[in-house]
Amino acid sequence: MATFVHLTPADRVARVRRNGIRAVGEGRGRGLGRARGVYLFPVLPSYTLTHQWLRELSRFHGSGELVAVHVKLPDEERVTVGRYNARDPEETTAAGAVGQVAGLEDPRGWEVFLPRAVTRGEVRAVRAVRQVNGWRYWPGAHGTTPCTCQGCRIRGEYGSRRLRERRPHPFDGPPPAPRVLLGRIEAAERAGDSAALCATLQWYGMRRRGPLERLARLTGHPDPTVRTALVEAVACWSTPGVDALLATLAGDPDGGVREAVGDACEEREERHLASREDA
Repeated sequence: MATFVHLTPADRVARVRRNGIRAVGEGRGRGLGRARGVYLFPVLPSYTLTHQWLRELSRFHGSGELVAVHVKLPDEERVTVGRYNARDPEETTAAGAVGQVAGLEDPRGWEVFLPRAVTRGEVRAVRAVRQVNGWRYWPGAHGTTPCTCQGCRIRGEYGSRRLRERRPHPFDGPPPAPRVLLGRIEAAERAGDSAALCATLQWYGMRRRGPLERLARLTGHPDPTVRTALVEAVACWSTPGVDALLATLAGDPDGGVREAVGDACEEREERHLASREDA
């Protein structure tokens, strides 16, 4: 049997003891990663590495304490294993995942995904954990300047207001009006300023819809960073024609643009599947 740990808020302990751990986590990649399930980490000889995710998960669970739920799975249970930012984690067995993580020189940031719920019988123990254990933001982030962009910061997080006041971000506040953004796009095109185009496209990426027909001409821009910024800007739009634009850029000669298109298509497909499940 392979032994793993799952960190969860202490107020869920009674539910976990009664029903197990619900499959609410969203996997990544294809195959097993397309299901909902539970994120785990192997129990290693190092207490610190075993519970390394505690401080990072605490950022998303408020001020309550987290506890460690110890889970035992059959060695042949199919799971995925990989680093937290891996696009397509490797599919393997539970025993294989334990061996792979244990053999790493630096297993920080790695995780195991079980594409199903954990049953009550598979929960073997619930233990208290030192609440100061682990890293925050990403492994090795200690000593680096924190980012205050919209994607990195967490609304209501302890100290976030003072951090934003001390280090304001250029994209704080409401986005400029659509006519202002279009004016910036046209001015940057006339000046041949790729940096200004990318900065304006970042603002468009914060919207749900946009003037796709006015921006579609950027698919032919000579700078691949602009084409990549265009993909990232329209990835979450519900405007008709986005899929056709992404299909056009899927054959872009630049590898970075093609990779951005792949990420955008996966994100749109996952969001579509989630909306169908919720309906």
